[in-house]
Amino acid sequence: MLLWIAEYLGFPGLLNLVRYQSFRTGAAVTTALFFGLLIGPKFIGWLRVRQGKGQPIRADGPQTHLAKRGTPTMGGLMILTAMSLAILLWMDLTNSYVWVCLFVTLGFGAIGFLDDYDKVTKATTAGVPGRVRLLLEFIIAGVAAWIIMEQNGPRLYLPFTQAMYFELGWFFPLFAAFTIVAFGNAVNLTDGLDGLATMPVIIASVAFMIIVYLSGNAKFADYLGIPHVRGAGELALFCGAVIGAGLAFLWYNAPPAAVFMGDTGSLALGGALGTIAVVAHHEIVLGIIGGLFVVEAMSVIVQVFWYKRTGKRVFRMAPIHHHFEQLGWSEPTVVIRFWIVSLVLALAGLSTLKLR
Repeated sequence: MLLWIAEYLGFPGLLNLVRYQSFRTGAAVTTALFFGLLIGPKFIGWLRVRQGKGQPIRADGPQTHLAKRGTPTMGGLMILTAMSLAILLWMDLTNSYVWVCLFVTLGFGAIGFLDDYDKVTKATTAGVPGRVRLLLEFIIAGVAAWIIMEQNGPRLYLPFTQAMYFELGWFFPLFAAFTIVAFGNAVNLTDGLDGLATMPVIIASVAFMIIVYLSGNAKFADYLGIPHVRGAGELALFCGAVIGAGLAFLWYNAPPAAVFMGDTGSLALGGALGTIAVVAHHEIVLGIIGGLFVVEAMSVIVQVFWYKRTGKRVFRMAPIHHHFEQLGWSEPTVVIRFWIVSLVLALAGLSTLKLR
């Protein structure tokens, strides 16, 4: 919005800075952080009053988690509010990629909200039936994938190569929708400990802020041998808003958490990262940078599959962060070590930009 205003006024004085994506990206980080910290205390207090007993805690989960009863959930609303305000304030209103990412983020956030609301009001951990939730997610992701394909082409690029790709044709929307939905749910499964999902999302957002900025610049993209996506650089601003809002939420989510993000936040943030990766043609790199989320999701799939076939468990508890808790690791130990793993994987994913 401010870009449009500055352009209308002819970019006078300091408003000339609004021309530059780098400035607006930094401004988006700061704005989202400011709004998140500003609304946090009153928002958490409102959630505590409205929810009463807070988020239901799994009876079969680690016994240490029972102390978290009464902690309010749906903190993702705080994240979405702060980041949306920053995005709408600083974005280029003519850039369709930002609108597509915002559509998926808010759409997945709405689905997560319905799930959280069902859990809180019924005092159960079940929530919305899985099939219904997945159907709604695939509809939203499918619409986004179709729009991206129309503007960006149905190509799947391979990392570690120079402009090597596969033409997926009409299979692309299905592949892209699967990527978005899968990553949304992977982040959702990771959100089980205080701060566990938030920092890896921030780290992944920093990595993709760099990737989309480079992909959106023809000279940088040509030099690095990565696909150039006209207009993708504006998504650096989107990543910046996620980083700022995520940091503000982490201020209140740090152990012991004053609020949980719930499915409202985790589904939305995962869907956002998946959509950004699809736009930038870095879907495979997303699996590297977000490898922690992939491992968390795979641990659940492996556990369920093996238990149904043999009646035995591969892990003491899934997702895998609970497995390490059962091995005797304290919650802060699991969280910080997983943050370190996430940082290493993000650096590994960024290395693919040059190893081509």
